Amino acid sequence: MAGERNEAEDDLSGSLSSWDGSAVLAVRSLAENGLNMPLFFQQLFANHIGAFFGMDVFVSAAALLVFVRSEGSRLGVQGRWLPVIAVLAVGVSLGLPLFLYLREHKLEQDRAGTKTAAV
Repeated sequence: MAGERNEAEDDLSGSLSSWDGSAVLAVRSLAENGLNMPLFFQQLFANHIGAFFGMDVFVSAAALLVFVRSEGSRLGVQGRWLPVIAVLAVGVSLGLPLFLYLREHKLEQDRAGTKTAAV
């Protein structure tokens, strides 16, 4: 029905609402320091724990970009550029759920097309 939400929409909205907390921290940092990238990386890699988490995020982002390109191309997902922009602007926490939503939407379209063609 037109008013019903599917699981992909619920997952995307849940991911976006959980992202709000991270956004507050990012906005606070931008307000205090501006877009000072050397300072950002200096603070990120100030100790081993920060470096571990920083590298983990970078590797995750790179893996996600490869996944978006390969899986998105394989399935013909429309708007594959949106998760790429989301990863570069915000991070994996926004890019992954957005891509999974677009992917699920494409798979649902394909299933609906298959059912229509079979009838």
